[in-house]
Amino acid sequence: MAGTINNVGQFIGIPLGGLLADRYGRKTILALAGFLSSIMGIIRSFSVNYYMFLSFELLDMVVGSTLFPTAFLLAIELVGPKRRVAAATIITIFYSLGEALLESVRWLLSQRREDQAISILRRAARINKRKLSNSSLEQLVNLNNSKLEEAKESTYPIRKAFKMFSWRITNCSFCWFTHTLVALGLSLNSVNLGGNKYNNFMLNGLVQVPGLILPLFIMNSLGRRTSLCGSMLVCALCMGATILFGKYGYATELILFLIGKFAITCSFQVLYFFTSEIFPTNVRNSLLSLCSMIGRIGSMIAPQTPLLANYYEYAPQILFAGFALVSGCLTLLFPETSNKCLPTTMDEASNLNRKTGGKSEQGDDI
Repeated sequence: MAGTINNVGQFIGIPLGGLLADRYGRKTILALAGFLSSIMGIIRSFSVNYYMFLSFELLDMVVGSTLFPTAFLLAIELVGPKRRVAAATIITIFYSLGEALLESVRWLLSQRREDQAISILRRAARINKRKLSNSSLEQLVNLNNSKLEEAKESTYPIRKAFKMFSWRITNCSFCWFTHTLVALGLSLNSVNLGGNKYNNFMLNGLVQVPGLILPLFIMNSLGRRTSLCGSMLVCALCMGATILFGKYGYATELILFLIGKFAITCSFQVLYFFTSEIFPTNVRNSLLSLCSMIGRIGSMIAPQTPLLANYYEYAPQILFAGFALVSGCLTLLFPETSNKCLPTTMDEASNLNRKTGGKSEQGDDI
């Protein structure tokens, strides 16, 4: 129940935080959400009964669940196409409190706050001992302004985004639902395998480390779409194989389980990254948060999946395999974003399906 309540809080907090981050800025929401979450966590630690604990567990997630998606977007918006995979990997493995001191250059430009954006870029260049000419900064600002003028986004860009990307949002939301259901479901069902349940849970955690690192090597070489689809299909295959070969012993079942967990961890990392690249800047946080919110439905259901084993031993694996297979195939309908600039406007996001020469736009490496 605590796990389900936690995800109910995320269901509420993630989309709310996404909207606020797009409106008021990544840094502002990171600081505010971190502060409120710390207060809720401190109060929760003094809970005098179970219901008080659940209440502040819910409130903690309502105010704090936006921290990771907002920090994640902040990290990848600060770098060009060639460095985004590395940035995503670092922010996932090493979640730094220092993120609260930064601001997204792309978001500032989208809000026409060019002076702040230029100040941050100059400071970054100075710290990294890189040369940054005034002409390149002027070119970046002029390019950004021309894009914003051409786009002429409405006062409510989220409405236009739903009209233009309804299928992309739906597919992405289903993919998020599948990942949270399978990833959390596997963790919770690990204790139901044969052998020592504590060792099983420990191995379940350890296998996620290489799963987080592998995307660093495959997302650029294979592409985002192929990496996502392939990882999900590997997970589906392992879950299906468990049904057929799990009866041959604990070792076989455990190996298949761990490979499946490794694969879904890998694809979850790719999905987080991929979602950040297929939507334009001014609604990116909102739509990432929306998809993540839908994903919370999967994680709400996941704590109940071990109960399916009461009806059939491999019922959870059948459920996980089915969703991973269907969603894995549907990911092939996404546009490929490898070596492409983050879209600033709705039109740029809509045109991601068009092939480019694999080179970033001038100024993006800044």
